[in-house]
Amino acid sequence: MFPARLSFTDDFPNKPPECRFETPGFWHPNVYPDGRVCISILHEAKEDVLNAQELITEKWRPILGVEAILVSVVSMLSDPNPDSPANIDAAIEFRNDFESYKKKIRKLVRRSQEMI
Repeated sequence: MFPARLSFTDDFPNKPPECRFETPGFWHPNVYPDGRVCISILHEAKEDVLNAQELITEKWRPILGVEAILVSVVSMLSDPNPDSPANIDAAIEFRNDFESYKKKIRKLVRRSQEMI
């Protein structure tokens, strides 16, 4: 129910595409406020000193394809990782006030449906 866009660079498949949700105000611990999805499979396979716990083996590899990306995004939607947030406020609400979080998600789904 959420429109999203995969953007591929000229370096694909050597570099991962970007995935962005197009519904304004997307609310999820692993999605930046501008809609960009933050999951390991969409990160370049290089060391990141700011995120040392993310293993290279979890990151993008040229053998991966669109299906692997979509499966990972669907998994992220159904099972957020609040321990590695892109949206800190959403992660805090997810952990501390899950009922309020669910209410926001229901509103987001309705808004997204209206866009389609």
